[in-house]
Amino acid sequence: MNNHYKYCSIILFFLLCVSLPGYAFGYISGRVVDHFSRSPIKGALVTAGNQIVQTDTHGMFRINGKTNTIKVRACGYLRTEKAVKPPLVELPDVLASLFSTSVEIPLMPFTPRALYLSFYGIGHRALREKALKLIDETEINAVVIDVKGDKGMIPFKSSVPLAAEIGAQKIITVKDISGLLKSFKEKGIYCIGRIVVFKDNPLARAKPDLAVNTNNDTLWYDRENLAWVDPNQKEVWDYNIEIAIEAARLGFDEIQFDYVRFPDTKGLKFSMDNTEVNRVKAISGFISEAKRRLQPYNVFLAADIFGYVFWNLNDTFIGQRIEELAQNLDYLSPMLYPSGFQFGIPGYRLPVAYPYEIIYLTLKRGQDRTHLPSVRFRPWLQAFRDYAFDKRHFREKEIKDQIRAAETFGSHGWMLWNPQNKYSEEGLKKRQGP
Repeated sequence: MNNHYKYCSIILFFLLCVSLPGYAFGYISGRVVDHFSRSPIKGALVTAGNQIVQTDTHGMFRINGKTNTIKVRACGYLRTEKAVKPPLVELPDVLASLFSTSVEIPLMPFTPRALYLSFYGIGHRALREKALKLIDETEINAVVIDVKGDKGMIPFKSSVPLAAEIGAQKIITVKDISGLLKSFKEKGIYCIGRIVVFKDNPLARAKPDLAVNTNNDTLWYDRENLAWVDPNQKEVWDYNIEIAIEAARLGFDEIQFDYVRFPDTKGLKFSMDNTEVNRVKAISGFISEAKRRLQPYNVFLAADIFGYVFWNLNDTFIGQRIEELAQNLDYLSPMLYPSGFQFGIPGYRLPVAYPYEIIYLTLKRGQDRTHLPSVRFRPWLQAFRDYAFDKRHFREKEIKDQIRAAETFGSHGWMLWNPQNKYSEEGLKKRQGP
């Protein structure tokens, strides 16, 4: 009799389980597709809590996690989230797979065309409003905002304790970062948070044991009289990753690391021997750790890369080697300012006279070496006057040539750099429609 009741209970439980959604068994499964074509997206990243999986060639995924939300992103698309019912019962894999329910998650294609706003620029009302006017009237649809700028300062009130401790909060240029990002998002603006990593004057001065030193064991300063921190130091890694996590939580769509390299000066002292192996290990290690810790936040990860890194087979003596960087970044963002190519490139000795060729050929060189699809690249373009050759202004023709090169290559958009945050409509397409 007892066995009879036991078997009846098992059958009733089984029937109840069958009547519940597939989510009840601890698995969330589905298919990620293009919003317009409904074609499957291979390699999309699906996050549930601390777990992350990739979609297969058919856009399919299955993930095990107790969560109310799954997050999805793929290069070339906007990231998204989908509400789901949290799992109620966890069964062994064999049984759980029988009841998994598939959902379809569409991703919206998006190509960022951005301009840069500095630590001061984002807080300066007139500069910010001029940028927004360009977004309203031209093809610009994204902004790169300093989360930690060139002088190591964070423009908004940060919850990272070390930021206040070292003096990175002495000047606050953005009083309400959450409100500002919300207003940008309401306008459909893609928001990229730029974090200057190893060029960090406040951290180096406050904690000399983390700083780059001269051979005389004194603090080293660059041409701007700013100190740097040692890329080998894990405490430096942690500080920047904590800032990146804070930016992700605030709602930035993408984290972009800049100055993620060693100084390009000889005769400096670090906590490890200054060899190519150690340099590459430090830079690639930092990017890998940042990727690991940012995974739960469904945020894209990019890094600014020195232009010649795409051409040089070594680490350009700064720890950046493109093959290693490509393994842990969503987007590679080479700084392709023609003025920065002081030696030109093969066949083009005066780079400012050939902006199209500089951009296109450098991107093609990077693709040939990494074998990545073109959508994994998004270059920085020059929107400032030449400083290295003939002092020419970069206006309509130069801007158009650079944009045409990036678009012919097929990059995931482009970004305009002007350190003074001064941009015009020259070279930009007018916005069509509402």
